[in-house]
Amino acid sequence: MALSPARKAGVAAVMAAAIGAVSFGASAIAAPSAPAAAVPATHRAAAPATAQKAAKAATAHRQAPRVVTQLIGKGRVDGQRWSVTLEFHPTLPKGYTLPTRPDGSTVPGDALLCQRMYIGGVRIDHQGGPWSDCQAVTGAHDPAGNGSTGLWGLHDKGTTGTRLMVANPEAEVAYGVLRFSDGTRVRANTVAVPGTGYRAWAAPIADGKTIAVVDQFDAHGKRLSHDTYWR
Repeated sequence: MALSPARKAGVAAVMAAAIGAVSFGASAIAAPSAPAAAVPATHRAAAPATAQKAAKAATAHRQAPRVVTQLIGKGRVDGQRWSVTLEFHPTLPKGYTLPTRPDGSTVPGDALLCQRMYIGGVRIDHQGGPWSDCQAVTGAHDPAGNGSTGLWGLHDKGTTGTRLMVANPEAEVAYGVLRFSDGTRVRANTVAVPGTGYRAWAAPIADGKTIAVVDQFDAHGKRLSHDTYWR
């Protein structure tokens, strides 16, 4: 059917209006997404970076070396409190310097084992500084950390007055027994430091007591050592 020029103009106007309506409708639908697009991308990326940083800090905190402390023995002697504690540092602590041998070489070690001994609230050998009762060891199972026994006190290097005997025995030693010249005796059980190969037993010696014999036994009561040179 042919259209007159006037009708053609009318139809064109109607089509133009319809196209304009569709275009406006599309703009109206797209408008709500504009604010999200306007948010800077750096703001959205900051959250994961912060979370990763926090996770790394938490992991580092969990992995930080922890000092392991184990009470070996405690009690009263001559009216004074006494105690012995082993203290294992997995890494060399700040302020500690590995000692030097007479030949000029440095004593090996990447960890520290300390034997903290107290009589009457005073730490034995405190005059020597914070590391005077410590020895360098390599790791948590260094054989050099065991096998010694000693007398310790606040006077005359442990030879007089109230004293402590501390032994760092081999793994098979379950306890030690001190027998004195007056017939009395003291028994001390071996205690291990958790997670390490280090252990000790400790016994008090009252002022005026003289040691006659020091014996060490395994868990079945079999005597492993017998020493008579202690006084």
